[in-house]
Amino acid sequence: MSERVMSLKTRLTAGAVALTAATVLTALVLLIGMAQVGVRMQAALQAEARMARYSTLSTQVSTFLVVATEAVQRGLSPETRADRLDPVAAGIRETFAALNGDLEQAVSDAERLDLDTQSRFGTQSLLLARMAASVDQTMRGLGRDMDPISLRAWVDSFASRFDPLLNEAVNTEVLFRRETLAGIETLRARLTWIAVGLAALSVAMAVAFYAGLIQPQFRRLDLLRDAARRIGAQDFALSLPDTRADEIGRLYRETDAAARLLADRQAEVAADRAHLNEIIEARTEALSAANARLSEIDESRRRLFADISHELRTPLTVILMEAQLGRQVVPGARDVFDTIETRAARLNRRIDDLLRVARSDSGVLALSPEAVPLGVLLAEAAEEVSAECASAGVALTVDAVDGTVTADRNWLRQVLVGLIRNALRHARDGGAVTVAAEPDGMLSVTDNGPGIPAAAQERLFDRFTQGTPNRAGFGLGLALAKWVIEEHGGSVAIESPVAEPIGDAPGTKVVLRLPADPR
Repeated sequence: MSERVMSLKTRLTAGAVALTAATVLTALVLLIGMAQVGVRMQAALQAEARMARYSTLSTQVSTFLVVATEAVQRGLSPETRADRLDPVAAGIRETFAALNGDLEQAVSDAERLDLDTQSRFGTQSLLLARMAASVDQTMRGLGRDMDPISLRAWVDSFASRFDPLLNEAVNTEVLFRRETLAGIETLRARLTWIAVGLAALSVAMAVAFYAGLIQPQFRRLDLLRDAARRIGAQDFALSLPDTRADEIGRLYRETDAAARLLADRQAEVAADRAHLNEIIEARTEALSAANARLSEIDESRRRLFADISHELRTPLTVILMEAQLGRQVVPGARDVFDTIETRAARLNRRIDDLLRVARSDSGVLALSPEAVPLGVLLAEAAEEVSAECASAGVALTVDAVDGTVTADRNWLRQVLVGLIRNALRHARDGGAVTVAAEPDGMLSVTDNGPGIPAAAQERLFDRFTQGTPNRAGFGLGLALAKWVIEEHGGSVAIESPVAEPIGDAPGTKVVLRLPADPR
């Protein structure tokens, strides 16, 4: 298709310019019409003002006639008549001067009107000149020394000459005002028809602009919107019409090209996805096989723990029984048999701990809640680590009160033992560890070691995380303790440095909170 097509932007601009021109034309016509109406209204108002002055002149002339008639009848001297008539005549002359000024202004304004109006104002000027001449002539006649009959003739002659001139001037102003108002009405009607015609033309242009340009573009944009929706729905089989080489036509072509590219890309992605699914399926099969092998290994490990525990428990049971019998048969060796029985019982607890850890690693934590006296619990934990404390040269202090918590005794003992051993590693240089209990179910293990940095405290409960570098172990203690305590419905918290340390070092305090036994 040829590219030599007027662009959509140009056509829209041309339409907007045409509508603007029509609007400006309408405004100019109305402005000119209103200006003409203003001129005529001003002329009508000036005619009203001149008619008011003619009314004043008529009153003044009537006064002049009354004063002149009275002076003649009384036979006053010329000087006395002049004294009485001069003020009235002066007022009449001022009115003439004002009327002449009004007519000069009217003649100047009439340059914008027709020649007939200008000629009419010229006639009014002549009438004013004749009336002024009549007043002056009468004043000169009344200033002479004549008999009363001659003077009365001057007065009557003035009245007979002035009144027709004044009536003619007033009638001329009335006629002018009437014609001016009629011209205003005619102009108003003409402007009304012009405004209606221009409005109809504007409406027709707007309708043609919309129907011929805007609406077709809306339809084309609707097609483009539908195409965008289909592309959004991953339907790239588009075929937009190539009807015009304007902006929307070029957008049509670009949209079609983009849809083709997206279709090609979709085919490539589908092929890659199929290949990826094959890889995932193969890896999934391999992972399933590996998981099966791991499950077998884990099951073998748990079975090994169970077998070892069973094999160890049988001789331990025999040892315990023999120790009890020996204590009864050989009274002199009672202390020896008590030691054997205590060590065997401790070893039996170690076997139970191994089984519990094995079961906890499988994600199952079997609890046997019971009422556990805090004092007994702390004493058992301290006894279990007493040899380690002595070997490390650390003084272990037990601060217990009367109280009971509801917990699994073995798990809670194991957690305390683990926390004490952890404290022994950190407090080896400080040489002091305190284990305390409160009646409300709070247990704590405090050391006077170097403490734990604040940045590291948030990660202490993650598995394989240690509070300080260069420490042996995998960091399972706190994570396991947190899990056990939370399974009991409690919580674990770290305080370092300790608010009330047991030495000069910052120290670390691990606080366990458990539900108190209601009894």
